[in-house]
Amino acid sequence: PEPSSGINAEYGGGHPAGRIKMELFADQVPKTAENFRQLCTGEFRRDGVPTGFKGCHFHRVIKDFMVQGGDFLNNDGTGSLSIYGKHFEDENFSVKHKGPGILSMANSGKNTNGCQFFITCQPANFLDNKHVGFGKVSDGMLVLRKIENVPTAANNRPKFPVLIEQCGEM
Repeated sequence: PEPSSGINAEYGGGHPAGRIKMELFADQVPKTAENFRQLCTGEFRRDGVPTGFKGCHFHRVIKDFMVQGGDFLNNDGTGSLSIYGKHFEDENFSVKHKGPGILSMANSGKNTNGCQFFITCQPANFLDNKHVGFGKVSDGMLVLRKIENVPTAANNRPKFPVLIEQCGEM
């Protein structure tokens, strides 16, 4: 069976949104799936300190498109760090963005994968061959819809914090 990771989200200062469980496609994109898994579990350490998604924000939310998070460095979409270094290469583009719930790497161009990820809210085939898909939501689509529908301000930033309160392997 494929490994699974999960995140517990909350918004507006401690109001639980629920859990999103994701199946990681380690058979198709093992490096990318392992990067996400270790950032979920805190196994990755920087200067001996567990480093990853816990406490990190969903900094970009676009209704009917996607929710983006994972920038645990700056919480604004500018940070990049992976278990392999600042960036790592696009592993392959075998996973297509064919529907809601596809877990994919956010990037700033070819071979710039780091810590940021997004989850699609509907099909987004224009992202195929540009972003490495590496998993799918297996439980918690309602939680994704809650996050997708938070009010946003400039740059699609939620008007109140939406964060990963807890995360790990499931």
